[in-house]
Amino acid sequence: MQERLQKILSRAGLASRREAERWIAEGRVELNGQVVSRPGEKADPQRDDIRVDGKKLREARHPIVVALYKPRGVITTLSDPQGRPTVKDLVRRVRERIYPVGRLDYQSEGLLLLTNDGDLAARLMAPRSHCPKVYEVKVRGVPEARALARLARGVVIEGRRTLPARIQRMGGLRNQWIEVRLVEGRKNQIREMFARIGHPVAKLRRVRIGPLGLGNLKPGEYRVLSQPEIERLRQGLRQTS
Repeated sequence: MQERLQKILSRAGLASRREAERWIAEGRVELNGQVVSRPGEKADPQRDDIRVDGKKLREARHPIVVALYKPRGVITTLSDPQGRPTVKDLVRRVRERIYPVGRLDYQSEGLLLLTNDGDLAARLMAPRSHCPKVYEVKVRGVPEARALARLARGVVIEGRRTLPARIQRMGGLRNQWIEVRLVEGRKNQIREMFARIGHPVAKLRRVRIGPLGLGNLKPGEYRVLSQPEIERLRQGLRQTS
């Protein structure tokens, strides 16, 4: 069965769909001996000869998902030209080539998934899948109720309104902790949201993705998910997509 090339490359564990599209645009992908330049090109991985940088494509033999507690001061990439610590440094014992699902910025911490299953990664990141992400956020000061209600309804960031969110106070008299539940993950979204109401973020920790929580993981620790856990992730996406 024919599928889009970026989906095939993603499912094989080589890259996210977005990165695969960039590889195609850069002329790094060949289909049956011909360089492909359009991301929409389709192929049959069982019949066609697909190569990346001259190497024949092989489907991921052991799809895995890793749950990592990303510490502050670590980059959510596989390499960094500035030599800063990356999440790859924390999962070196994992033999399969895995890559992050979404991002947590340099100063944020908490639950981050890494996988070689590109299709699952794409669906986890898609807002239409309605996969909830829960964060614990410490902000400067104590926001008024109407300001939090404004965030829950959605605010405009870079010309586009954020989707509705669940915002709940957790505690704190001078600098308050707030739980935020989102179904999207735009760059620096939570920091931008609270900046809009005049209460900048001091600390940010992601504690849950869908049915999966941090559990007993400590900063820098990770574990490989069991197949039942992976299936629960998939089921949640099917039920809400």
